[in-house]
Amino acid sequence: MSSKSKLTYGARASSHPNPLARKLFQVAEAKKSNVTVSADVTTTKELLELADRLGPYIAVIKTHIDILPDFGPETINGLTALAEKHNFLIFEDRKFVDIGNTVQKQYHGGALRISEWADIINCAVLPGEGIVQALAETTKASDFPHGDRGMLILAEMTSKGSLATGPYTSASVDYARKYPNFVLGFVSTRSLNEVPSSVSAAENEDFVVFTTGVNLSSKGDKLGQQYQTPQSAIGRGADFIIAGRGIYACADPVEAAKQYQQQGWEAYLARVGASQ
Repeated sequence: MSSKSKLTYGARASSHPNPLARKLFQVAEAKKSNVTVSADVTTTKELLELADRLGPYIAVIKTHIDILPDFGPETINGLTALAEKHNFLIFEDRKFVDIGNTVQKQYHGGALRISEWADIINCAVLPGEGIVQALAETTKASDFPHGDRGMLILAEMTSKGSLATGPYTSASVDYARKYPNFVLGFVSTRSLNEVPSSVSAAENEDFVVFTTGVNLSSKGDKLGQQYQTPQSAIGRGADFIIAGRGIYACADPVEAAKQYQQQGWEAYLARVGASQ
């Protein structure tokens, strides 16, 4: 595990070279939450209601915006207003995976207008380095007035039999190191600082780790999903835990979010050797 992982969020925010990562750590510190809720609901009404109810207890809301048949301005305006109201970031889990010219159009413009409202996006690096370069360059264009934006590279997945391993994961680390001003870090099951890379690490390197498939039950589902508990995920290097059905599918999602917030925060405090 990286030595950076032993530092508090506040300490990492004060020295991090990436402005969106600084904001992310500041949000986590202020709210005492490292929870990302994966809001995989299927109407704008459900999404906005969930974001409003859970907003006080989360650091990030993760969307799959293309599963909303009624997506439109109401979705964008409502979600961004709630993000400001409750001080959380928005992560659109689009998993871009195409040639550079195509992903630029998918990200900036297009039907979903992702660059307008999503603080964080992610991509798979199957197409090669060009996809990271293209998305990074998009945010530097003169017609990109949307503030700080960042990306996570999908370096590993929690589904059984995932092929995101070995050389693929190593390439993810390589590309992240080439674009540190845009790439925040990784979606992965662990810290990746020990993964061999052909690109030298910068002295102040501090990649953020989001881990999916976090569930208090630590079991799985019938479609190959494999869960970790908040304690095991953060113990392996996760900075932010992503929970979906373990929160939004509960009879009381607010109470569930509080439980994840408490367990995730306690696991983080234990890792950095701090007290409440």
